[in-house]
Amino acid sequence: MSQERLMKVLLAPHISEKGTILGDSANQYIFKVATDADKQEIKGAVELLFNVQVAQVRVVNVKGKNKRFGARLGRRSDWKKAYVTLQPDQEISFAGGE
Repeated sequence: MSQERLMKVLLAPHISEKGTILGDSANQYIFKVATDADKQEIKGAVELLFNVQVAQVRVVNVKGKNKRFGARLGRRSDWKKAYVTLQPDQEISFAGGE
């Protein structure tokens, strides 16, 4: 895996109430990832960007919802999210401070 590819795998952290609870209790973090990324690439990208040790990666394909825009029907894009579990002594901080 090239370092350039690993930099394109993670798209954004997925911040939600469930994600916050998992971060506090189970040391898990949720990320939006590229749809063609696999578990090994996600693990490598998290370890490279955040300098932590990853214990487990679980992946979910999220199907886009059908939506109406007035008289027109549309569909949101499908996307992929990853639940990343860190080793017990590791932590990721999204707060921007040091």
